[in-house]
Amino acid sequence: MTVVVSQSNLPAPSESELRAERVRLEDVTKTYVTDGQPVHALNGVSLSVRQGEFVALVGRSGCGKSTLLNLAGAMDFPSSGRVVLDGSSTSELDDNGLTRLRREKVGFIFQGFQLLNTLTVLENVELPLLLAGESVTRERGQAQLELVELGDLGSRMPHQLSGGQMQRVAIARSMVHAPGLLLADEPTGNLDTTTGNLILELLRCIASERNTAIIMATHSLEAANLANTILKMRDGKILEVTRS
Repeated sequence: MTVVVSQSNLPAPSESELRAERVRLEDVTKTYVTDGQPVHALNGVSLSVRQGEFVALVGRSGCGKSTLLNLAGAMDFPSSGRVVLDGSSTSELDDNGLTRLRREKVGFIFQGFQLLNTLTVLENVELPLLLAGESVTRERGQAQLELVELGDLGSRMPHQLSGGQMQRVAIARSMVHAPGLLLADEPTGNLDTTTGNLILELLRCIASERNTAIIMATHSLEAANLANTILKMRDGKILEVTRS
């Protein structure tokens, strides 16, 4: 993984690196205006994440973790600099292109699970495929549930599951369309330590065995230690990089 804090230091990627690269931020800044005052959520961040890497963003609330995830997933756009997702500059795509990029290339996991209570477990997992217009969804959804060891719970409703089971359903849903990049925002925040560690181990297996790039935001250094690379953030900047 290449991580630096200014575009001038960001080396030009080789052809093989470009093929393996899932997302790249180039000297990115993001500024919001709150009560008439500018708030600098990101300040000159550059990084590259390639397939199979599990990266943890660590820092206090307001340090820029969630903003970085939103930019990496094309849910928001930089005030300056460039975000390249799967070879496409997100700021240069139209709405249709952005929607297609998110649906096909990115999976999202949230702290609050974000399951639809009116759908069964299996229907929740199938949903990204249905939204993308896929015709064969049941088999692929069931296969994902099997991978997260919930294959026999497809007919249940979300309220019938434990927190850990709901998060595993959310992971299955995020992976059902085989994205190259998985973005996880505090995925263990609502779970006890033991269950959270199981979820983190599952994410690590997804990165290593399915060659999926994962960027996870977390407050917990203990959780971050299961990632390959830890980026400590403060005031919209990457201050420290630790690799295992």
